[in-house]
Amino acid sequence: MKKNRNIIIITIILIIVAVALFMQNHYSTLNKYETDFSVNDTTSITKIFIADKNVNSVTISREGDRWILNGESLANTKIVNTLLSTLKRIKVKSPVSLASHNSVVKRLSSIGKKVEIYQEVYGIDMFGVKLFKHEKLTKVFYVGDVTRDNLGTYMLMDGAERPYIVYLPNFRGFISPRFSPLIDDWRSHVVFHDKLADIKSLKLYFAERDSMGFRLEVIDAMGNYEITRLYDGSKVKSYDTLKVLNMLTSFADLRYESRLNNILPPQKIDSIVNSTSLFELTLINKDNDTTYMKCFKKNRLSEEIANQYEKLTPVDHDRFYGLINNGDDFVLMQFYVFDKVLYPLDYYLN
Repeated sequence: MKKNRNIIIITIILIIVAVALFMQNHYSTLNKYETDFSVNDTTSITKIFIADKNVNSVTISREGDRWILNGESLANTKIVNTLLSTLKRIKVKSPVSLASHNSVVKRLSSIGKKVEIYQEVYGIDMFGVKLFKHEKLTKVFYVGDVTRDNLGTYMLMDGAERPYIVYLPNFRGFISPRFSPLIDDWRSHVVFHDKLADIKSLKLYFAERDSMGFRLEVIDAMGNYEITRLYDGSKVKSYDTLKVLNMLTSFADLRYESRLNNILPPQKIDSIVNSTSLFELTLINKDNDTTYMKCFKKNRLSEEIANQYEKLTPVDHDRFYGLINNGDDFVLMQFYVFDKVLYPLDYYLN
């Protein structure tokens, strides 16, 4: 009798241990999924989709060594790399407390941004053998707002019950702005990205100084150019080759400061683009692709103030407006960045 009782007790203990181990393993597996926000191999990411609860959404897709925004234009490589680094380095600090759970979930459902991560995976990936490569949706999660101490961000894995506080090691701040669904936040700011060997010709026109405008044709790679005055079509016989070379090499990387289409009122933009231009710059590369920008003065003061106080300088000498990308983008540019390609003709003459 005593022996049977011992067997029953041992059996009950074994059952309890087995159930405990099962529950622990089940919880561990669930917990791992619920906290699996990071991506160890960001080089395998092929596409990222981000959307808010309104109408804003972006799709950033990898094409070779470039990232394309919404299948149309170049994305800002620096911003994309920041996001990729964030996805690789983010860590979970802790689950949201039970007291805050309902309010955090409610906030996530109203203002959370949905993030979809697509990666290049293989149907067979065993013992170094990789076959049947394809794109797969690997993660879906929601990014909420910042914690009270401004050092964490609320995030919730799709299908999970519990949100978590996520942070970036060695970074004081929150990461939610890095998951922006706004197109302007991802646009490439590059205006010119042309190497010296790829430039075929360029034209610089000054509306208020037509005698200073010119057209330059690249004759060969030995530093021979043909420069023509725009106002009368005459050829320039003597020019400073080094100055011309410095100007042409500056087209390798020229970027605007910010896009203003959604910042300035449309009426204001229309007024500016219909005014007399400051200068117009056209570059044609060896593939006959044309990059054109038309630029305008930027008033430092409002027109009302400038008209009342003539002694005050009404023109901003640090920045100017530009119309680029076939007139689709109205942007703010810095003279400090573009000055090296905006010298008038007399600067190059011997």
